[in-house]
Amino acid sequence: MGCEECALWRQRVAELEAELERTKERDDSGEERFRQLADCSPLMIWMSGSDALWTYLNRAWLEFRGRSMAEEMGNGWTEGLHPDDRDICVETYLRSFTARQPYRIEYRLQRADGEYCWVEDQGIPRLDGAGGFAGFNGAAADISDRRRPYFKPDEEALRIVFTLTERERQVLVLVAEGKSTRRAARQLGISYKTVESHRSRILEKLGVHETASMVRYAIRAGLIAP
Repeated sequence: MGCEECALWRQRVAELEAELERTKERDDSGEERFRQLADCSPLMIWMSGSDALWTYLNRAWLEFRGRSMAEEMGNGWTEGLHPDDRDICVETYLRSFTARQPYRIEYRLQRADGEYCWVEDQGIPRLDGAGGFAGFNGAAADISDRRRPYFKPDEEALRIVFTLTERERQVLVLVAEGKSTRRAARQLGISYKTVESHRSRILEKLGVHETASMVRYAIRAGLIAP
């Protein structure tokens, strides 16, 4: 490589390094703006990194829990999960994280005063500036008033429902909520035929033959309200 080529190569490397630094600054400033907005929200907002560990929880979450950011970060937030909900909650989160698919779940979370409250938590994948997977963003809301009187999911129904894949559970919830196959397909961003295929496998795995029985399973497992 000649001197002129070396000089051009060094110039190109310097340009790339400068662009990477600008990208990082844009990403950092964008995340900081997000956190500022999140702290003004009444929703309990959280973020996780690409390793599935939680990296941020907003003011509403920390006030609800009565704990510090340091205590809740990483896996610390799971310490607030009700013992009966911990396994299903963590499993749902990790399965969705691995599949990089949105999810929604209801579970009991301990409030600052020690009472367990029902929350509805939704998570979606987050991309970085280059379009790569960067982790999850999520938001939770206290729905205790909606869940009273207390309902305890049926353990056997829970066990059977969690033999379904995450996508099959999503289809089960939508069907149990009364969504048509075509509407479920639109909501999940998949084809009508794919939803029909998932529905057939759900019936087979649950050992039932009609939609009404699917709905009963979803209610007994706590996937939808009674």
